[in-house]
Amino acid sequence: MQKILIVEDDEKLRQELQTFLVRNGYDAVGIEQFDDTLRDILRVGADLILLDINLPNADGEYLLKELRKESDVPVIMITSRDNEMDELLSMHYGADHYVTKPFNTQILLAKIMAILKRTSNAMSQEKINCGQFVLDISKSRIEKSEKWVELTGNELKIMKCLVKNKGNIVSRDDIMNDLWDSDSFIDDNTLTVNMTRIRKKLEELDLQDVIATKRGQGYILYV
Repeated sequence: MQKILIVEDDEKLRQELQTFLVRNGYDAVGIEQFDDTLRDILRVGADLILLDINLPNADGEYLLKELRKESDVPVIMITSRDNEMDELLSMHYGADHYVTKPFNTQILLAKIMAILKRTSNAMSQEKINCGQFVLDISKSRIEKSEKWVELTGNELKIMKCLVKNKGNIVSRDDIMNDLWDSDSFIDDNTLTVNMTRIRKKLEELDLQDVIATKRGQGYILYV
């Protein structure tokens, strides 16, 4: 289930959007406190963000600009301003779309579906920008700045599975099934060995705690 983060200080609108998106098959969550909004956005690990321009303690356009230094997550700007300059600035900072209030929720849904379809297709690209690092599929390695670590075939497939589901818990069975579907057959013990090796390689790039273990549930990738 794809996760959509709603960054909107209007509680009524936020709850309406959350209910609407959940009814249409998405995992929708909202930010309710705006003391450290950028940190909260990055922590959620959403597949798409609905970002209001007018927020307490922060400007949505500034947040977008700072977010783009860390992540390529798709962003739809939402605003009550009917201003071409704001739209131009948002696009310049990396927004994927711009909608003005009041808006038709069905049209917004269509835009969300189109963007998520495009980004899902991009998962097959040679390089995937994960914010803190880049997963280079063509070279089977993880890159950060000018450093990189090589991955084995199974390690690469595990990382692809975690990246595809970033911010969500992936069970051990789901990872093994994903590898079996690609003709790589591993058992539970082999998966543990591979996860240990991946973590050590991430630590070589100063990427500690990127993969967390959820006891009895599986793994989650924070990017």
